[in-house]
Amino acid sequence: MEAQADDGAARIASAIGEPARARMLYCLMDGHARTATELAVVAEVSPSTASVHLTRLKVESLVKVLVQGKHRYYSLQGPEVARVLESLSVLAGGPRQKFVPNTPNRLRAARTCYDHIAGTLGVQLHDRLESAGWLSNSYDLTPAGVQAFEALGIDVTEARGLHRRFAFACLDWSERRSHLGGALGAALLKLALRKKWVTQELDSRALSVTNLGRREMRARLGIACLTIDG
Repeated sequence: MEAQADDGAARIASAIGEPARARMLYCLMDGHARTATELAVVAEVSPSTASVHLTRLKVESLVKVLVQGKHRYYSLQGPEVARVLESLSVLAGGPRQKFVPNTPNRLRAARTCYDHIAGTLGVQLHDRLESAGWLSNSYDLTPAGVQAFEALGIDVTEARGLHRRFAFACLDWSERRSHLGGALGAALLKLALRKKWVTQELDSRALSVTNLGRREMRARLGIACLTIDG
């Protein structure tokens, strides 16, 4: 049993220890998912070589892949991987490069993704729903979440009855973190538009957060600071 554990540790150490793979892993430490092409650039290897490295990291359960449309996004398998990398980073020292999105500011701040809220605002809302205990790990509302959404004026029963997924994590292409998709996300956008928390320009996916919206989302959703440049 001990020998199996030792062998497993050796395999994982070997997977992390290769310089290109290490650069990929540490690049993912900021919580932002990335494509194989982006990770190839970070690792300074060809796309084909990056694919081989990512396969090895996936086999060792160090990264996971999310397929969304035509794209495949890679992220760390979980917090335990991040803790191991953090410990190694402390021993090794040295700063890590920060992820900087290249999306236009207006679209990055707040926009629609199909029929739900995306961008910085969408990610903030998603994170708040999780931290408040309103959204479960399986993307269902907790009893507290049902109460909170109904207090906002959202008919949860109606959203559940629609012929679509109730809620899911939709990977945001500018933030590379999740915002809320599904019927619940759509209901939240409809509410925000109806109550004039956000406005949408004609022929544009961009959303503008109103002063009323800032006040109401702070008071009703507990978002202390909307770090959004309109």
